[in-house]
Amino acid sequence: METIDAIDRKIISRLQKDAKQSIKELAHSIGMTKTPVYERIKKLEKAGIIEKYIAVVDQRKLINGMFVFCSVSLEVQKLKEIEIFKEEVRKLPEVLECYLMGGVNDFLLKVMVKDLEAYHQFSSGKLAALDNVSQIKSTFVLDEVKKQ
Repeated sequence: METIDAIDRKIISRLQKDAKQSIKELAHSIGMTKTPVYERIKKLEKAGIIEKYIAVVDQRKLINGMFVFCSVSLEVQKLKEIEIFKEEVRKLPEVLECYLMGGVNDFLLKVMVKDLEAYHQFSSGKLAALDNVSQIKSTFVLDEVKKQ
C-alpha cells in the first residue's frame, strides 16, 4: 500500500474513537461518500494498518481490582531466554499487556489483580518464580488519566 494520506488518518482516528459506527456515519463525518470510505478501510485492513476491531473493556468494572505496572529484569538477555520468558508470561492471566523494552528493564507488564494480597501472591508466587527473573519493580496505578 502506498503511504497513507490525511483522509486515511481521519478515517483511522474516527474508527479508533468508535469502530461500531456505520460506514455512512463515518463518511458523513469526514465529508465523503460511503463507497470511497469503504474502499479505503478495506485497503487499510489489507495493508495491516488496521489489524482488528476490538471491544475495550474496563477491567476494573469486571474485577473490582487494581492495575500494577511491573518492570522486570532478566538475569540473561539472550534470545532463547527472552523467548522463554515471553511464552511463560503469555500463560499468566493476571498479565494484560507485556512489552519487551530497551533500556534499564527488559520487560514492562501491565497486571490486573483483585487487591494487594493478590498482587503479592502473583508477584512472589508466579512472576518471581519464573526462570531467569532477576528483579521486579512494581508501580501501582492510583488513577487512569487517559486511555486510548
